[in-house]
Amino acid sequence: MDALDPGLIARAVDGDRQAFAELVERLHPRALRFAHRMLGDSPDADDAVQDTFIRVWKALPRFRVGSPFDPWFFKILGNRCRTALEKRRRDMTETLEPELAAEAAAPDPYQLDDVHRVLARLPAEQREAFLLYHVEGLSYEEIAQVTGAGLSALRMRVKRAMDTLRARLVEVTHA
Repeated sequence: MDALDPGLIARAVDGDRQAFAELVERLHPRALRFAHRMLGDSPDADDAVQDTFIRVWKALPRFRVGSPFDPWFFKILGNRCRTALEKRRRDMTETLEPELAAEAAAPDPYQLDDVHRVLARLPAEQREAFLLYHVEGLSYEEIAQVTGAGLSALRMRVKRAMDTLRARLVEVTHA
């Protein structure tokens, strides 16, 4: 993962549209990867990324140049993903009978055939912490800025995610 050029960020903060377009180009693959792993391969993930870039553009004047950009960006993206997950959950519980909604939300280890499916079944908080730490390479301190969670809680989320991933992958490979 390439670090973003602080000069590029500063130009974007100053309203340079070309610099912002370059930021979008550089961040888009990471943002899509994160959103698709948080929300699954759905239009919701694409919408969350698009909405994130709109929000980033509007919020850039308030960004403190020299501050770490990744945690700030992923906080906005994470919020958009959590909002989409909550909306999906509300829609599901409104349209399905309560017992069917619970069944649909329950993980079925016999249908999991790869890491992405296992990852998709993690609780959102664990999945987010796991992705930010292991995929995006953010430190626990940066993840705390993104999520607002404490360091010990984040370490526990990542550990639980790893434990669950290992256990479910063993189930899948031995099924």
